[in-house]
Amino acid sequence: MSEHLSPLARHGSRPGSQSALRQRNEQLIVATLRDQGALSQAELARTTGLSTATISNIVKSMCANGLATTRPTTSSGRRALAVSLLETPDVAAGIDFGRSHVRLVLASPSFKVKAERFAQLPVGHLAAESIAAAAAMMDELLIESGIDRSRVIGAGVGVPGPIDHRTGTVIRGAILPEWVGVNIVAQLQQALKMPIFADNDANLGALAQVTWGEHRAAKDLVFLKIGSGIGAGLILNGAPYYGHTGITGEIGHATIFDQGLVCRCGNRGCLETVASTAVMIELLSRGEPATLTVQEIIKRAKAGDAATLRVIDDAGMSVGKAMANVANMINPEMIVVGGPLAPLGETLLNPIRRGLIRHAVPAIGEGTAVVMSSLGDRAEALGAISLALNNSHP
Repeated sequence: MSEHLSPLARHGSRPGSQSALRQRNEQLIVATLRDQGALSQAELARTTGLSTATISNIVKSMCANGLATTRPTTSSGRRALAVSLLETPDVAAGIDFGRSHVRLVLASPSFKVKAERFAQLPVGHLAAESIAAAAAMMDELLIESGIDRSRVIGAGVGVPGPIDHRTGTVIRGAILPEWVGVNIVAQLQQALKMPIFADNDANLGALAQVTWGEHRAAKDLVFLKIGSGIGAGLILNGAPYYGHTGITGEIGHATIFDQGLVCRCGNRGCLETVASTAVMIELLSRGEPATLTVQEIIKRAKAGDAATLRVIDDAGMSVGKAMANVANMINPEMIVVGGPLAPLGETLLNPIRRGLIRHAVPAIGEGTAVVMSSLGDRAEALGAISLALNNSHP
C-alpha cells in the first residue's frame, strides 16, 4: 500500500488550483444540502454563490460517485432538478493526536458523525503507544457502530507539529518531541490497514472551519490554535495553503521579544514562550499547592480572578501582535481562534483584537474579524475527516 499525503501536497496543487477549488466547492455543496435538505440546482447556486455551470458539473460528479441523486421538480413555476444527498455505508475517520490525548471520529461523506471516542494519553507518549491506542479505539468504534472495516475509505490524522509532506515524517518543532523522525503515515497504515492522510493539526482546524463550520463561504481565513503549542492553519483563495514542503503557519515561533526566554525551537522570545497554555499554567501555578489545569484557569478567569485575567490579557496581546504580521502579509477575512481556551470567549478574543489593531496596518487590523471557533475541541478531528474525504475521489 502506497503512502498517502495531504491531497494538495501530493498532487503539487496550490491555492486556487482547479483540483483544490473543486474539492472545496463540492464540500460547500454537500454541507449546504446537509443543512437545508433537497434544493434545486438554481437554489444551490443562489445559496452557495457558485455559478450554475459549476453546480451542474459537481452535481453530475456527485451522482456518478453515489453521493447524490436528482429528481424532476419545479422552481418558480419552471422545471428544475432537485438535488438530494444519498446516505452511503461508507465512512471516513478523523484522528486527532494531542500532547495528552487522542480523539477518533467516524463520519459519512455527507458530514454526519456516526461515532466518536476520546482518550487521555500520558504526556510524552511515544508514537507506538499512541498508534496502538488509536487502533484499539478504531476496532471498538467499528464493532459498536456495526460498520465493516471495508467501508472505511480512509483516515485523516492530525499531529501537533510540522510534517514534511514529501515523506510523511514528523520533523523538529513538534509538541511531541518523541515523535520527531517518525513516519506517521507508514506506521498508521500498518496498524489500521487503511489509507492514511496526515497533516498538522492547525491545518486541519482551518480545513474544518470551511467544511464543517459556519465559515464555509470564507475564501481567506486563518485558524489559530492556542494550546501547549501555538500554530496556524491557512485557507487562501478558497483552499488550504501548504507552501513548499507543507510546513506553514508556525506562528508559535514568531519572535515577540528579542531577549525573551529560550524556546524549544532554539530561538529566544518566541510567541509560545509567552502565550501558550503551558506558560499560563506555569505562571499561575506559582504558590499553589498543585499545578493548575487549563480547566481551572478558565474557571478562575470566569470568576474574575485578577491574576488570571492579567495573564490571559498579556498572552492575548502577544498573540495579536504576532497575528498582525500575518494579517499584514495576507489580509485574511477572519482569524478563527480554537484550542482548549475556547470557553474563555471574549475574555481571550478582546486582547487578541487589541494587539492586532495596535500592530497591523489600520485598514487591515480593523477589517479583520477575530472570532472563536464554533467547533470546539473536535475541530482538528473533523478537519481530518474532510482531508480523508478529499482523497476518496478525485
